[in-house]
Amino acid sequence: MYEDFTYNNIMRTAYQYRLRLTQQQQATIDSWLELCRRQYNYRLAERFNWWTQNRCDVNACPLVCYLPELKDRPDFYSQKRDLVNSKRLFPEYKDLPSHTLQDVIARVEKTFDRWLKGDSNGKKTGKPRFKGQGRFRSIAFPDPVKAEHIDGRMIQLPKIGKLKMILHRPLPAGFQVKTAAIIKKVDGYYLTLSLQDSSVPVLSPDRPTMDNTIGIDMGLKVFLVNDVGEEVAIPQHYRKAEKRLKRVQRSLSRKKKGSNRRKKAIKRVAKLHLKIANQRKDFHYKTAKKLLDKGKKIGYEALNIKGIARTRMAKSTHDAGWGTFLQILEIKAARAGLSTIAVNPNGTTQDCSSCGQKVLKTIRDRWHSCPHCGLELDRDHNAAINIKHRAVGHPVLKARGVRRNSGTAKREARSLCEA
Repeated sequence: MYEDFTYNNIMRTAYQYRLRLTQQQQATIDSWLELCRRQYNYRLAERFNWWTQNRCDVNACPLVCYLPELKDRPDFYSQKRDLVNSKRLFPEYKDLPSHTLQDVIARVEKTFDRWLKGDSNGKKTGKPRFKGQGRFRSIAFPDPVKAEHIDGRMIQLPKIGKLKMILHRPLPAGFQVKTAAIIKKVDGYYLTLSLQDSSVPVLSPDRPTMDNTIGIDMGLKVFLVNDVGEEVAIPQHYRKAEKRLKRVQRSLSRKKKGSNRRKKAIKRVAKLHLKIANQRKDFHYKTAKKLLDKGKKIGYEALNIKGIARTRMAKSTHDAGWGTFLQILEIKAARAGLSTIAVNPNGTTQDCSSCGQKVLKTIRDRWHSCPHCGLELDRDHNAAINIKHRAVGHPVLKARGVRRNSGTAKREARSLCEA
C-alpha cells in the first residue's frame, strides 16, 4: 500500500567535469593513486590477519591446541592513528592530504564490514580483494570546497593546486560544494563534485490516482511501453558493438604480455567498453527525463532482475540495464517532486486489464485477446495498464487479489518477452 511521505530539506547531487591537467599534475595524481592503493592493501591485510587469528571461538577449539595471543581488532580510528607511522617510515605519504588517506581507511572499513556484517538491510557482499596495479582509480577530498577555491574553470584542491576543468554546465546557484573526488578513466581524468542545498522546500506528494500516475512495462523487445501504448525502442548498444569489440579483443589476445602494443590494445578495448557504458547511461537519463516531463508518478514492476540475468536472456538483460534505469528514474523523480511505485509483477501479462480475468499466453503470443470482455491490444500495453492499476489500487485488482508464489525468476523471465 502506498504511504504518504515527505522529503527532508537537504538535497545532495553530484556533478562530474572533465579535467585538463598538465603533465606534472597527471604524474602527481598517478603517484597518489599508487600510494593510496598500497595503503588500501596494507590496511585490508591488517584486518584479514586479525580475522584469521580470531575467527574461531575459544569454546569451539579442540582441548589440546595452540592458542595464539588474541589481537585487538583494527578499526577506523586505530588505523587512522597509525598513519603517523606510515608517514614516518615512508616520507612520500606526507605529500598526500591527510583526509585523503583517511578516506582510504574508511573504504577499507566499509567493504570489510559489509563482508562480515552486511549493510543496513543485512545483505552481505563478497570477500574483499586486494587492489592490483592500476585498480585503484579514485581519490577523494572529503573537506568542503570553499567558494573562493572555485574561479571560473579553475578549482583549487589541497596540496595539488589549481586544476582546469571543462565546465560544460555551470554549478547551480544555492548549492554548496561538500566534497570532491578525482577519478581516472581510460579516456582521461574527471572531477566529481558533491553538492548540497539546504533550501529545498519540503514536498508532500499526493496519493496516486488514475489521473496522476502512469504505468510502464519494461521488456527486451522494446525497452518500455506505457499505459497509453507509447513505446521506447531498445537501443542494444552492446549488441551493436559486438562485432567491433570482437575484433579488438582478438587483436589483444595476439599481443605479447608485457609489451607496449599489448598496453595499447588493452586501452582500445577499455575505451570501447566505456563508450558503450556512456551510451547506455545517456539513453537512460534521456528516457527518464521524457517520462518525468509528464509530471506524473510512475508505476513499474518489481522484477527480480538478478534472477533474470542468470537465464538465457542474460546478455540482453545486462545490455538493457533495467536496474540502473530504475535507480536513475527514482532519483530524478524525487528531485522533481514525484515518486516511483514498485508493484507485484505476477500476472501483469496474463491478466486482462479490462475485466481482470486471466488469459493464458505463451512467449510467442504478443497480442492480448480476451474471450471474456473482447479486449484487443498488444500484450505489453495490457501489462502496462495492469501495472498502473496496481500502483493506484484499481477495484478490479482488489477483487481478484494478488497471487503468491506464482513462479521463479525463470518463469518471470519467460513471461516478460521473447528470448
